[in-house]
Amino acid sequence: MKLNNVFSIEQAKKKLEYYCVYQERCHLDIENKMRSMKLSASFKETAMLHLLENDFLNEERFTKAFARGKFKIKKWGKLRIVSELKARNISEYNIRSGLNEISESDYFESFNELAIKRLSQISETNIYKKRKKLADYLLYRGWESDLVYNKVMELVKK
Repeated sequence: MKLNNVFSIEQAKKKLEYYCVYQERCHLDIENKMRSMKLSASFKETAMLHLLENDFLNEERFTKAFARGKFKIKKWGKLRIVSELKARNISEYNIRSGLNEISESDYFESFNELAIKRLSQISETNIYKKRKKLADYLLYRGWESDLVYNKVMELVKK
């Protein structure tokens, strides 16, 4: 029973378990959730330990799912994925592990498809502005600059 945002440890554990089961979470997500639940420091420690011991919280699993999902669904490049994972305080080891989920062939194929699709949506007639718009779009999505500029020069010719 919840009374003025006060949870028993068991209620807090159940609530956090459901939160983790719904989608993969990182430690930062859990800490933010516990802060919003206004749990005491001792409750937070106990709850976090419970989630880790019962495999509700696994940062390597989170990182792999995050990298796969952002790449396949949002078409993010590796730079954007790494940046977002670092913002969530994920370790370098787990970041490398997550990036290994993306095969090189899928990476380049997705990049090519995204560049061609975006180019078809740009109605700009000035060739330089067209190149800039395409490059800005791909760079914002986190694709490596050398890939972007080579692709832009290949697709947008004089």
